Amino acid sequence: MKKKEPFFWITLSCGAIIMAFILIPLIEMMTAPSFSMLKETLKDKDVMRSIWLSIYASGSAAMICLIFGTPLAYFLARTDFKGKRFVESIIDLPIVIPHPVIGIAILSVAGRNHPIGQLLSELGIRIMGSVTGIITVLTFVGLPFYINAVKDGFEGVSQRLEKVSRSLGASMFSTFFRITLPLAWRSVVVGFIMCSARAISEFGAVVIVAYHPMIAPVMIYERFEGYGLKYSQPVAVWLVGICLLLFLVLRLLTLSKTKER
Repeated sequence: MKKKEPFFWITLSCGAIIMAFILIPLIEMMTAPSFSMLKETLKDKDVMRSIWLSIYASGSAAMICLIFGTPLAYFLARTDFKGKRFVESIIDLPIVIPHPVIGIAILSVAGRNHPIGQLLSELGIRIMGSVTGIITVLTFVGLPFYINAVKDGFEGVSQRLEKVSRSLGASMFSTFFRITLPLAWRSVVVGFIMCSARAISEFGAVVIVAYHPMIAPVMIYERFEGYGLKYSQPVAVWLVGICLLLFLVLRLLTLSKTKER
């Protein structure tokens, strides 16, 4: 048997430390509540309402990103233009901006002193303390994850296939929906899941825009502040479970895509 070099053991040790750093706190949190506590939490109407609101709002945000982000992702994948890197940097901004700042920025635009806020008010659309406000925030933070994932998928589709379709008389619209999108569908689903997972975990921006109605992360925070770990852990466990389920689907899709190659 070939002797392993010291570098191998260094990489293995670093990997073990990182895995332990991630898993130990999560395992401790997941195993702290008893099964009866977890079951009792599901009977709490406020908890179920907050979890379903999180799922609904994050799913709605991902759907908005799909509708408006897919054309932009295709445009960025297929077009080179002056200032493209600047546009991509703007799309990535929500990733690096502190989350409370995102909430403050959205409220600055949605306030009555801003033209957009005045227009929304006239249309009867309320951002502050509303489900609409929550979806707006989650769309803002989830957009980069969706657009970047889908753009990578479109870049992986050969332009030659699109040119052949166009040479046969198909329009750009027809070519996109019959050729490009079916070939990149996994990236679209991956982007949708990543956007949903990012949105469902958002707290900092949401708590600025809409403390009520409560999504799950806000309820976890409130229960921790009011009652401590014992009452916040069961809700956290269910939320982590949802996120793990989303990422399991993501990994399965990624794995099947890799095998096809």
